Amino acid sequence: MSESPIGVILSAGKGSRIDPFNTHFPKPMLPILNRPIIAHQIDQMKELGIRDIIIVVGHLKDYIIENIGDGSAFDVNIRYVEQKQTLGIAHAVMQLEKHIDRDFLLYLGDILYVPRDLHTMREIAHRENAVVVLAAKHEPDREAIYKNFLIDVDVRGRVKRVVEKPRYLVNDLKGCGIYYFAPDFFDAVRQTPRTALRDEYEITHSIQISIDMGHPVFVAPVVEWDLNITFPRDVLEGNRYWRKRKGLDNVVHDSATVHDGATLDGAVLGPNVQVTAPVALRDVVVIADTVIDRPLERVVVYGEHVIDCS
Repeated sequence: MSESPIGVILSAGKGSRIDPFNTHFPKPMLPILNRPIIAHQIDQMKELGIRDIIIVVGHLKDYIIENIGDGSAFDVNIRYVEQKQTLGIAHAVMQLEKHIDRDFLLYLGDILYVPRDLHTMREIAHRENAVVVLAAKHEPDREAIYKNFLIDVDVRGRVKRVVEKPRYLVNDLKGCGIYYFAPDFFDAVRQTPRTALRDEYEITHSIQISIDMGHPVFVAPVVEWDLNITFPRDVLEGNRYWRKRKGLDNVVHDSATVHDGATLDGAVLGPNVQVTAPVALRDVVVIADTVIDRPLERVVVYGEHVIDCS
């Protein structure tokens, strides 16, 4: 195969529904087992042999740049491109054209993924000369498809249409926010109009334009599990899932201190967290630099903010 694709992670959004955390953290920097979501995505890209990564930044961009840096801590090369206005995913992709010289694998930075056989996206792209390959999940939860986008395909897996927030379902293929694009996709992006409904440039609109132009667009059901980090409770759910997947009862950062009389049951404690009393912590995520002196259950905590996720 040709040179490895470029990795792209979109991390510019404001994430207003995850208040109060959005004033302190870009959503892709929220911790899952004490590592930012974006770090888990970089790991997955590295497994595919990707070493050149572009992160599209906007909201709290300096926080991402300061904490992720040039990629040397991850053994990759990271560059940053700024999206100065948050006008949709296709608008973010518009900012990339002059920085892209080959195929690229794009992740939405605020979604936690468990992929399987992700390399097949690239294999399909090369075998079918595809301009777009869409990662999908066979989704049993119909409501989850209604909230995302439906991928309608023929028997070979070639995409006939994509439907944003569909009213009717023709199959169970949900688009998941991982995309493999060839540079020819920019032809469709340049033709994408701003929508009246959301006043944004929609990526599904760009994909449909690409289909209508006759570009080969294919699907790859390579997502085992995904979670869009939208509300504070999603931070708790993501940590819970990842902790159980790794077979861990608790996750305590090396710099955290825990009172000898405290009991932990499904707790994730971040850097410099201090548990200063003999209390029980059950199913909790405590983000960095927080002092805990009372029992807590099913909450996410950062500083003075205690978010009930029951």
